[in-house]
Amino acid sequence: MSDDKAMDDQAPLTWMERLSSIFSHDPKNRNDILMLLRDAGSKGMLDEEALSIIEGAVQVADMQVREVMIPRSQMMCVEEDQEPRDFLPHIIESAHSRYPVIGNTKDEVIGVLLAKDLLPMILNNNRFSIKDHLRPATFIPESKRLNVLLREFRTNRNHMAIVVDEFGGVAGLVTIEDVLEQIVGDIEDEHDIEEDNFIKPVNDMDDTFIVKALTPIDEFNAHFGTTFSDDEFDTIGGIIMREFGHMPKRGESIDIDKRRFDILNSDGRRIRLIRVSAC
Repeated sequence: MSDDKAMDDQAPLTWMERLSSIFSHDPKNRNDILMLLRDAGSKGMLDEEALSIIEGAVQVADMQVREVMIPRSQMMCVEEDQEPRDFLPHIIESAHSRYPVIGNTKDEVIGVLLAKDLLPMILNNNRFSIKDHLRPATFIPESKRLNVLLREFRTNRNHMAIVVDEFGGVAGLVTIEDVLEQIVGDIEDEHDIEEDNFIKPVNDMDDTFIVKALTPIDEFNAHFGTTFSDDEFDTIGGIIMREFGHMPKRGESIDIDKRRFDILNSDGRRIRLIRVSAC
């Protein structure tokens, strides 16, 4: 009997029991939680992929829509008075599922066109009226938090929102995929394989860009006129991490070669997104 009890006492802890044991001291803030989780990861209680997803889920609460949105200059739009023969080639090339429909300018978004709504044209001899298939557009401010937006996407079953600036002008658009990628990493499909869009302007007038940390150094140099060497690193993220001397966290900034680099997204192991502007 005593031997059986001793064996029971030595039974291995479950995954949840081991994870709970690291919370023996109550965390005071989100940084404490992340530190505890990373410690659990280093001890093998969480695998790398699970830890990355948890960190991403925590970080979206601190991120705003302006940090992940597709800028106005890169919005693929359909004009309300366009004929199918005019806009279909662009839709086929971009292969998106939703398109803002605009009036005279991109500031006049009158609705959203779903690509699947174009299928009836096959049966109607290409007769199609955009206005008959418009879905209402959702408008949100640049400052909206990503965790709030994700909740609204789920509640309202929307997949895209139009982002407006403080003056009411259209600043860009954001999709549910843009938000989810901050949690689980890049979601690639067959249309993303040949996508080499590493550098995106924030808007049409400002010399500020959102840059993927995986941007090749030669491409970064060509775009910004810099002369970073690729002898040691292949990507601009490596250069930035070297200059910091540590893995920078979101919100940290550094000036290099007359450029300011703001860390927009970092998961503790790698830099993901950077904002680049003139000093």
